[in-house]
Amino acid sequence: MARKLKLPDIGEGVVEGEIIKWLVNEGQSIAEDQSLVEVMTDKVNVEIPSPTAGTVLKILAKEGNVIKVGEPIVVIGEPGEKIEEAEAPSTPAATPPPSSPEPAIARPEVVLAAPAVRRVAKEVGIDITVVKGTAPGGRITEDDVRAFAKLRAVPVAEVGSERVERVPLRGIRRTIAERMIQSKRSAAHVTHVDEVDMTALIAVREKMKESGERSGIKLTYLPFVIKAVIEGLKEQPYLNASIDEERGEIVVKKYYNIGIATSTSSGLMVPVVKDCDRKSVLEIARVVQELAEKARQGRLELHEVHDGTFTLTNIGPIGGVLSTPIINYPEAAILGLNKISKRPVVRDNLVVVRDMMYLSLSFDHRLVDGAEAAEFLNKVIRRIENPELLHLEEE
Repeated sequence: MARKLKLPDIGEGVVEGEIIKWLVNEGQSIAEDQSLVEVMTDKVNVEIPSPTAGTVLKILAKEGNVIKVGEPIVVIGEPGEKIEEAEAPSTPAATPPPSSPEPAIARPEVVLAAPAVRRVAKEVGIDITVVKGTAPGGRITEDDVRAFAKLRAVPVAEVGSERVERVPLRGIRRTIAERMIQSKRSAAHVTHVDEVDMTALIAVREKMKESGERSGIKLTYLPFVIKAVIEGLKEQPYLNASIDEERGEIVVKKYYNIGIATSTSSGLMVPVVKDCDRKSVLEIARVVQELAEKARQGRLELHEVHDGTFTLTNIGPIGGVLSTPIINYPEAAILGLNKISKRPVVRDNLVVVRDMMYLSLSFDHRLVDGAEAAEFLNKVIRRIENPELLHLEEE
């Protein structure tokens, strides 16, 4: 008998996924465990296999659709079967776990929205029951409705015009857009900027590069900065925290999982290096290298992008003197590394040329005060400028 296959629980707190690409066609015969569809969840692409052999009778979810876990996506059966007779699999999709490394506001059974907000939703043609509310208790605001309308808008080509190109807002780009909107609305963003003298660290890295190369590791400055950041986070723990808005609590993390913003052809991804305080500089460099390669190849797994506590974004290799990075919500802060350039500076009342770099620390002012952010960055700078404080002799 024909069966409706539902989007399964993929784990890691995933509650929905976007249909990126169907790997089969209607009418096609398939084998058990054959990959059916590519689904994007939380910036990670996952191929969903068929639990049974048969024929694809009907594809229920189109590419670009966002589907909740447990919703039907395809009907599989024998050739000629009536789709109306399709039954759901005997084993229902598992319910997603109640908690997630990145807590989301629970959807209430009754939609919480003011009459004026409901009127706006009706005017723009949006079903308000599918809009996620960002206000306390999951209440839907007018901004939520308008943002949803923009993200879900269907592109319409301009007739007779070749001067514009309309690209569907899908996949990673849509996830990035949603995350950036959530961060800007939810956190009180402030950016603190200071400069660091990289001269001593450049010399240390040069000495250690050969050791890394023998192990197949490309040693950049990033692992050294991560080590300096960890020490700063230990002394300023609220920069390694998040807010549980539902319970009204500050959650201070006693572990150090550092996200590394990584540019890929599909968009920005943030793989996470776990337990950096327990790793050496070369170990961190190896993991960063492996995760960056997997990100560029689209092979990251869900656990490799979850449970970050602090994020680094390295704009320097691309260029740019200064930046104001957006916090990777719900984390408390993100540190931007900018271009290293030789500049004249004063040392012991003499003007000398040093390798200097600006650091941009964006933080959530609800959690971290300006003085605390400045103290944190001072501690990071002190260790970068004095690499011996990173205990590199133990590497």
